[in-house]
Amino acid sequence: MTTRSLDLLQGTLDVLVLRALSWGPMHGYGVARFIHAGSGTAFKVLDGALYTALHRMEERGWVESEWGQSDAGKRAKFYRLTTAGRRALRAETESWNEYVSAVGGVLRATPDPV
Repeated sequence: MTTRSLDLLQGTLDVLVLRALSWGPMHGYGVARFIHAGSGTAFKVLDGALYTALHRMEERGWVESEWGQSDAGKRAKFYRLTTAGRRALRAETESWNEYVSAVGGVLRATPDPV
């Protein structure tokens, strides 16, 4: 992977956030750090996009939140997956894997002989 940052494709942030939260409750900074590290530092999630996604998922019932204290001793909102969020993660992962397979197929494709 190159050292340049990669833009997240529209629609992928939700599945990455759900995956991060599948390991347990996290505050927003922890989610962003998980995605950044898990992508080999290729993805840097901007706060505005992250919290918009978290609030959208909270409205859908995929995550719940509560206030707590971070490791640094600061007040932070912690998010956790709900049962519906775990189902959404499975469905989104399956959909993403199908997408990756289809794109891979096109990239490996050769023209039909004439």
